[in-house]
Amino acid sequence: MSGMTEVSSLTGRLLVATPALADPNFDRAVVLLLDHDEEGSLGVVLNRPTPVGVGDILEGWADLAGEPGVVFQGGPVSLDSALGVAVIPGGASGDVAPLGWRRVHGAIGLVDLEAPPELLASVLGSLRIFAGYAGWGPGQLEDELVEGAWYVVESEPGDVYSPFPERLWREVLRRQRNELAMVATYPDDPSLN
Repeated sequence: MSGMTEVSSLTGRLLVATPALADPNFDRAVVLLLDHDEEGSLGVVLNRPTPVGVGDILEGWADLAGEPGVVFQGGPVSLDSALGVAVIPGGASGDVAPLGWRRVHGAIGLVDLEAPPELLASVLGSLRIFAGYAGWGPGQLEDELVEGAWYVVESEPGDVYSPFPERLWREVLRRQRNELAMVATYPDDPSLN
């Protein structure tokens, strides 16, 4: 195993696209990392709402989905599959996780969308449905971090269900206590400067 550095897990953190990130899939994206280890990374883009209502594809879950009640494009991979991410208030303690929910980080977890929604209805604080996800192979995300494509910041449960996802990129940067707060003022089109 010499030469292999252990990957410290970024699970539960946010990747915030830097202005330098050229991939249009991730322009101004805020990605919640659901899984990160030496085998790769998986996350969902939190700020890409689609016009599709949750009820149009997952009828039983529509009432539990937060505003706006639409499906979000979680990333460019597996657009035909749905992921449910939910916050369970008070779920950060050592409580037993409710059936149909798997903790990712603190109060944030993944919902088993095959489970009956009523199993979770009483405990869910907020649910967001994502079509597709963002994925990175082994070492790929680390390379992108070295290239300066992403800022890594702490997530807050409210990021998952922000009612104004179009403001999330600036909001997440603005709350940082360092030079990142300045990036939030970056113009949408730098050529207009």
